[in-house]
Amino acid sequence: MKRLVHPRRFVQFYLVLVTCAVILLLANYAAWCPEEEEIKAGQDLLETYRERIREADVTINQLNAKLRARPSLESIHKHQNEYIPGLPMIYLITPTHSRLEQKADLVRLSYTLLHVYNIHWIIIEDSDIKTPVVSNFLKTSGLNYTHRNVKTPPEVKLTDTDPNWLKPRGVLQRNAGLQWLRETALKKKLEPAVVYFADDDNTYSMQLFEEMRYTRKVSVWPVGLVGGLRYESPIVVRGTVTGWFTYWKPQRPFAMDMAGFAVNVRLLLQHPNAQFTNAVQRGYQESTLLSGLGVMLSDLEPKANGCSKILVWHTRTEKTKLKNEDKMKQKLGRGSDLNMEV
Repeated sequence: MKRLVHPRRFVQFYLVLVTCAVILLLANYAAWCPEEEEIKAGQDLLETYRERIREADVTINQLNAKLRARPSLESIHKHQNEYIPGLPMIYLITPTHSRLEQKADLVRLSYTLLHVYNIHWIIIEDSDIKTPVVSNFLKTSGLNYTHRNVKTPPEVKLTDTDPNWLKPRGVLQRNAGLQWLRETALKKKLEPAVVYFADDDNTYSMQLFEEMRYTRKVSVWPVGLVGGLRYESPIVVRGTVTGWFTYWKPQRPFAMDMAGFAVNVRLLLQHPNAQFTNAVQRGYQESTLLSGLGVMLSDLEPKANGCSKILVWHTRTEKTKLKNEDKMKQKLGRGSDLNMEV
């Protein structure tokens, strides 16, 4: 009968087998285990991404804080409606007429005016009624405003095919604005204040309004992109206006654009009959008003660093061509929705 394997030998055999397996495992470790440098590189890359995530979290938190702190449109409007005592008021008279680009022009101008303190916008429509487009726009503009309307008679009104220079524009509307100022002055004190005639499609630097705010009588400055020139301007010698830099009729008493001057309200109240008129030749609207106010060349106060800076531009919005409306009707059977306000 054969002897059974002694338990001690079995244990020894088992230990030898395990030892060989461990040696084999260690011998082959380098073949399948990633290099230590690769592991470290992976760890570094992972840490880089973690750092970027932490930085992004910080940025997101900062932006959220700014967003929460940002004033709402309503609060901005409320802030702009606040009256600052001691700061002269600016009354802005703007004639406007119905056209495709009207609302776009008014919106653009309103966002400039929202940055100006103590300003009251007097908008006068060339219309038989106060149109819904302008009425609704003003209600949401956030500005202090007065809304009036007066229709220009057909015999003195430009047609769609007339050039801009053929007839004066906005005469009755500006006069309506002056009338409102004079009537309001009978009910409450308006001074200190100035009045400025601002077309709805011009471009205005905010600095312009601060320049005109302290006008004693009549302040003047250059106007860019007007009269077929880069600019038109009063000629100033040693702080005094001596003439006019303009090509067209420089002999006019006040040969400047409507956007080139502001008048102290007190002067308007002292001359209740001074106004614009359709009964003068082209280019004499400014001269008609200022002459009616008894203004002399020596009364003019040059602003904009002695009339050396352009702070207002006589820009004009290009007329929109709806050449594809008829094509849409032919192609799809309908054009744009006329109920959508543009």
